[in-house]
Amino acid sequence: MAGSQSLFSPSLISASIRDDLPDGFTIRPLARDDYHKGFYECLRVLTWVADPTEAEYLERFDEMRDARDTYFFLVVEFGDKIVGTGCLVAEKKFIHGHGKCGHVEEIAVLKEHQGKGLGLKIMQALESVAGAVGCYKNILNCGPRNELFYEKCGFHNSGIEMSKYFEEARDDYHRG
Repeated sequence: MAGSQSLFSPSLISASIRDDLPDGFTIRPLARDDYHKGFYECLRVLTWVADPTEAEYLERFDEMRDARDTYFFLVVEFGDKIVGTGCLVAEKKFIHGHGKCGHVEEIAVLKEHQGKGLGLKIMQALESVAGAVGCYKNILNCGPRNELFYEKCGFHNSGIEMSKYFEEARDDYHRG
């Protein structure tokens, strides 16, 4: 069944956003068979990405799919190649009436397709998904060079991002 091969139901993406993409582009949920379509190359626009095997991709995909109503990775395709991606993680809260807070993550568009409005469409699609799954807000972290883009998407600076990386612990975990 095709629906079970998608990370989430395509109906969560507003039809008006799907219909308003430039000619030849489509937007849809990440699918189980996207390993060979350039998904990881797209993510490399953002940061270092390992070289996972197809089995590792499928294992992570299945973990995300099984965590129902939590992970909403979507992709933009041109032809049969993924050229953009973004993710919404719906965090379940005890505050705000046991609401959900959307975390926008991993917005990426291949360099040769930047400037076509795809990033904005990805953000609008994730906003559509967030509303459909009951998030009361979306938040994201970004560097200063991306701040103007996210302001155009309706976000505003509301604090300071702080982080603590566990790279050494991660490396030890993978060696052990």
